[in-house]
Amino acid sequence: MNEMVQNPSKAASVRATRQRAARDAAATPGADRVRVNDPDRTMANILQVATAEFADKGLAGARIDEIAALTSTSKRMIYYYFGSKEGLYVAVLEDAYRRIRRIESELHLEDLAPEQALRTLVGFTVDYQLANPDFIRLVMNENMHRGEFISQSTTIQELNIPVIHAVRNVYERGVASGVFRPDVDPVDLHMSISALCFFNVSNRHTFGAIFKRSLDSPAATAQRRESIIEMIVRFLRP
Repeated sequence: MNEMVQNPSKAASVRATRQRAARDAAATPGADRVRVNDPDRTMANILQVATAEFADKGLAGARIDEIAALTSTSKRMIYYYFGSKEGLYVAVLEDAYRRIRRIESELHLEDLAPEQALRTLVGFTVDYQLANPDFIRLVMNENMHRGEFISQSTTIQELNIPVIHAVRNVYERGVASGVFRPDVDPVDLHMSISALCFFNVSNRHTFGAIFKRSLDSPAATAQRRESIIEMIVRFLRP
């Protein structure tokens, strides 16, 4: 994690995304009325822009003034909805975990044979984290805070219970059918899946630079995806 470096093109892309979100909000007919009469939409817009801001700059570097300007709202309104800068940061973390867990719940792993269910879950995790690098940056930032803020959120703890249940269900079905060995802890299995997929995003720029390999091409991405799936599946085989 210490070797992670900022990619200038990625930073520019993040800034452009925030600016587009701000322009879209400002250009929406009746936007001023929406901000008054549709608090859910206002909060969602704030969370979208704040996610990019915190992922790009961390808790210390992010500025409420910048988030307010990009959402065409005010600091006072942000504090009204979220209480404080730290409160907004926790809400961003909760929203990030809520999104990934919601999509995981739609995989219907219970309808698949154990090994196929495992392959589906691991493949989804690879794909989601590659497509959502802000999620990785948020987690990295929170680890720099030693989990101080995530530990304050009972919501995040509750959001992560279903994924452990899903992993346990797939694993136990696999053990019962003889395709998985019977001595693996489901939380440890979830950690192993997360670790491989996380490193795939968090360290790809530095790893690629050190070993002179392009890790962003479709071919390299597909090969790495298959390698991660195979490692997890073979780890569980009897």
